[in-house]
Amino acid sequence: MNYAIVTSSRTGNTAFLAQKLAEALPAQDCVFAGAPGQTLPDADLIFVGFWTDKGDCPPDAAAFLARLRGKRVFLFGTAGFGGSQQYFAEILGRVRAHLDASNTVAGQFMCQGRMPQAVRRRFEAMPLEQAAPMLQNFDRALSHPDDADAAALAAAAKACL
Repeated sequence: MNYAIVTSSRTGNTAFLAQKLAEALPAQDCVFAGAPGQTLPDADLIFVGFWTDKGDCPPDAAAFLARLRGKRVFLFGTAGFGGSQQYFAEILGRVRAHLDASNTVAGQFMCQGRMPQAVRRRFEAMPLEQAAPMLQNFDRALSHPDDADAAALAAAAKACL
């Protein structure tokens, strides 16, 4: 079974996961690895990686997903505000909504991703009682995605091949 890895990454978090995914899967079966574009890869399984933009995938990933027809798709993403499987499920639900009904979601994976320091500075400018939980989350996110996140993604992906 051949596959493609299509990745939209703003800060490098999702690109890290995509690289680790590529290293974990059979290289000879990869027909495409790169950013979403106008060309749709002809692959048995398409891994689509995204960063979280206002609770959804970014516009380039959404447009790519909307053009897919009759494909098996594996969604994976990162979100700065992690730690809650419910939050991840809500994001994945919004991302899945971009897919045409002719596609099959073969699997999905989300994990926390570190955020730029500019986000921390914005939190620090807020009143402390409002900022405290956001700063704690920011600090928790600094080490993510990590090798454990990458291994969990690889395991989920291999189960779909």
